Amino acid sequence: MKATVIHGPRDIRFEEVPDPRIELPTDAIVKVHTSCICGSDLWPYRGDDETTEPHTIGHECLGVVEEVGADVRDVRPGDFVIVPFDHCDNTCSACRNGAHSACENLGMTRSGQAEYARVTQADGSLVKTDGVPDADLVPSLMTLSDVMATGWHAAVSAGVRQGGTAVVVGDGAVGLCGVLAASQLGAETVIAMSRHEPRQELARRFGATHVVAERGKEGVAAVKEILGGVGGDAVLECVGNGPAFEQAFRVARPGATVGMVGVPHGVEAPLRVMFSKNVGLAGGMAPVRRYLPDLLERVLRREIDPGLVFDLTLPLDQVAEGYRAMDERTAIKVLLQP
Repeated sequence: MKATVIHGPRDIRFEEVPDPRIELPTDAIVKVHTSCICGSDLWPYRGDDETTEPHTIGHECLGVVEEVGADVRDVRPGDFVIVPFDHCDNTCSACRNGAHSACENLGMTRSGQAEYARVTQADGSLVKTDGVPDADLVPSLMTLSDVMATGWHAAVSAGVRQGGTAVVVGDGAVGLCGVLAASQLGAETVIAMSRHEPRQELARRFGATHVVAERGKEGVAAVKEILGGVGGDAVLECVGNGPAFEQAFRVARPGATVGMVGVPHGVEAPLRVMFSKNVGLAGGMAPVRRYLPDLLERVLRREIDPGLVFDLTLPLDQVAEGYRAMDERTAIKVLLQP
């Protein structure tokens, strides 16, 4: 098959690789219908995560089940499915506790930006739609593989509540989905911290009541001015680097919780601040399967349209251009279609 392969920093190639195959009786092979590029893919693309040898990349996709292992019962060839980036059995103690991303049989999508992908826990992970979805719903369904569920996890972890206040640090696709999640969960005031006009506009469409462009001390002051001199009840950290983490804790009010979903790079928890302000830290890798049924219904009822985060669509064989666009911040998120 043809797949996206990373060879090193800023070296993305669309080339021939071996087809994935059934390796375990719980596996399924999915023919990719739509995929995309994630902000976390930029860590290895920029060289922040080392690539020691060429390998396929991409962990978000929708598609049609092509083949299933002997133990798979709930999905069959021909089913159109949403593929969570983190595969789970949906039955172990971690899954039963809502921590599907820590499943005892955890797997990951390894070739989402390709013609085919292997899913290691098909019955526990894949969520079927009622046939091939309408074309206008595909972008929003695509977000359910990762970014919308991840933004939702940030909001849930931060304790967003009806009538409360929320501050979102990060204006990438996950941060924007976090704004949408905070609004859907009933926050009365939702502050998006963003310095980029197109992203500010989308944040407002997703429910942000205020936008703060400042950072550091100026950003803290701007947030507190909006919130009557205090920080946010819930803070969503949707980047994963040190400055964003520091910003998140600075804009949190005493007793708040920071919901962390950005993949950590160069981050240290500010334990002294957490101790003195009683600010909690929760979150981590999103348990996508936990949120999928609810989010799918919201998309199908057209209550939410998270697919608006895609502002560039490319053929899959032009994936390298998509990486360049996201790296240079000329695109928020790139949709890829074979």
